[in-house]
Amino acid sequence: MDAGLLQTYGLPALLGLGLAASTGLRTFLPLLMLALAARFELFGVELSQNMAWLGGDAAVWSLAVAAALEFVGDKVPAIDHALNAVGFVTRPLAAIVAAYAVFADADPVIAAVAAVIIGAPTALAFNAAQGGARVASTATTGGLGNPLVSLVEDVLAVATVLIAFVLPLLIPVVLALLIWLVIWMANRVRRTFTRSPQTSDAS
Repeated sequence: MDAGLLQTYGLPALLGLGLAASTGLRTFLPLLMLALAARFELFGVELSQNMAWLGGDAAVWSLAVAAALEFVGDKVPAIDHALNAVGFVTRPLAAIVAAYAVFADADPVIAAVAAVIIGAPTALAFNAAQGGARVASTATTGGLGNPLVSLVEDVLAVATVLIAFVLPLLIPVVLALLIWLVIWMANRVRRTFTRSPQTSDAS
């Protein structure tokens, strides 16, 4: 790929893909991290001209409050399921916004189309995987394991965004590992808590 095309479309597409995957787990945290990176000129992150407001004080503080509320709410059984259900709509939208914002030098129409193609399906896929992990945790632990699962998802969301900022070329590999890890986590929780009753019955 031509170096100019890679800089204009390739790297932003990979960055947008990483942000979209992270928004599949958390609606506001990836947007907050993007806003902070733009606000303080970190990792060489640039926003498109018509999305420059995302790095402003009002956006940063609003996203910080929203991310904090989501962080706390996702640790509460029942509320976490509601957030996941609402996320079926909000997370693809957040992914599209994030992906569109990082096409700093691209044609706006092409950037918009690319953001929809990259953002919505990726966020939906990870939101669905998260929902499966949460259902498995609720079914096998009565919701008691959900806060731990949620905390792991927080770490994965942050790590995915940081890798997208620093090493965007690794994002396809990271996303494959991430989706495997979320599915593995759901199966692990299911096996662990379905094995316990059998063990106590045997004794």
